[in-house]
Amino acid sequence: MSDRPSPVGALLRAAPPDRLPEVVSEHLRRHFAAAEVEVLLGDLTLTGVRPVLDPDGVDGGPAAMRCFGSQRPVVDGTPDGAGRTHLPLTAWGERLGVLAVETARPPDQELTDQLAGIADELAVALRAADRDTDRYRRVQRRERLTMAAELQWELLPGRSLGDERFLVAGQLEPAYDVHGDHFDWAVTGDRLTVTVLNGFGAGLEAALLTTVAVNAMRNARRAGANIVEQAELASDAVHSCHGGDRHAATLLLEIDLVSGQVDAVDAGSPRAMIMRGGEPRTVNLEQQLPLGMFAESRYEIQRFQLEPGDRLLVVSDGVHAAAPGGSPPFGESGLLRALRGARLQPATEAVGTVMRGLREHHAGRDPADDAVTVCLDWRR
Repeated sequence: MSDRPSPVGALLRAAPPDRLPEVVSEHLRRHFAAAEVEVLLGDLTLTGVRPVLDPDGVDGGPAAMRCFGSQRPVVDGTPDGAGRTHLPLTAWGERLGVLAVETARPPDQELTDQLAGIADELAVALRAADRDTDRYRRVQRRERLTMAAELQWELLPGRSLGDERFLVAGQLEPAYDVHGDHFDWAVTGDRLTVTVLNGFGAGLEAALLTTVAVNAMRNARRAGANIVEQAELASDAVHSCHGGDRHAATLLLEIDLVSGQVDAVDAGSPRAMIMRGGEPRTVNLEQQLPLGMFAESRYEIQRFQLEPGDRLLVVSDGVHAAAPGGSPPFGESGLLRALRGARLQPATEAVGTVMRGLREHHAGRDPADDAVTVCLDWRR
C-alpha cells in the first residue's frame, strides 16, 4: 500500500460525471491493492442495492444491506483470509448506497477509516454528478417508471437528510407508478421546512398538479416567505391553473431545530403523529382548505412542541386511510403496530417498515391510492 495515495477528491472532480465508480476503483486497486471493488446504489424502493461497475452482476448481499441500513462499515472475512469491507455512501444524511472493497487481509481500523474517507468523497461526487448523467438513475430502477412517477422522483429533494440535530427520511409508493403524493424539505440555519402533499386525481394530471404546488411553495420559501405565504402562493397557483376543480391536500411544517417548536399549516389530508416514550400520539390540528380549492384562500399557523428524542411521522391518506377489501383503515391499528416495530430503527429504516406494513395490509391487492411516509427524528 502506498504511503501517499493520490487525493481521490481531486480525481473525482476532474472525472466525467458518469465515470466516478471507475475512478474510485482504479484508485483503490493502485493505492490499496484492492482485489475487487463494486459501487452499489440503493434502488427506488430502498429494499436492495444494485451494482454499477458490473450492472449484470448480482445485487449486494446481507453484508451490504447491513451496511446500508446501519450506516456503519461492515467487515467480513473470506475463506482465503481476505477482507471484504462494505462502507456507506452517504451525503448530508442521504443514503446513496454502499462501496464494497476486497483487500488481501481484513482491514484494521486505520485502513477502514481511510476507506470510509474515500467512500465519503465518492458519495458527495455521486450526489453532484446525478444531475449530469443518467447512469446512476438507470441502476436504481428495476423497471420503467410511468411518466407521472418520473415527474415525482425528479421533483424530490432526496430521500433523507440529516446532521447531528435531526434525521428526516421519506418514501413514495408504488415507487414505479406514484402520481400525486409527494414530500419536500429544506434546511436553512436552525429552521427545517417539511411538506407532505396529496395531489388530487391520478396519473399524469395529478403529478402535474403536484409539480405546480411544490414549485410554488419553493418559490415562496426561497424568497424568504413563511409557511403561510408558501401555502397561499401555492393555493393561488393551483387555482389559477384549475379554477378550483383540482386541489392539493398539504401539510406544511417549519421546525425550530433549537427549541423543537413546530409551526404548521394543515391544508388537507396528510396526518401527523409523534412517537414519544415508545408510544404514538396523534397531532391534533384543525384542517384548513386544500391548496387551490378557492381563489385567494388564507391560512393560519398552528403550533405544537417536539421534545428531545421525539419522532414525528407524517403520512398521506394513501397510508392512514388505506382500507383494501373493506378492511379497517391501516391508520387505525396497522400504522401503530408499524411505528412500535420501528421504534429502535433510524428514520431512514422506519419509513421502510411503515411501507412494508402497508403492503402487508393490502395482502396482495393493488393499492387504490399512492402513498407517502415522512419520518423525522429530532435528536437534540
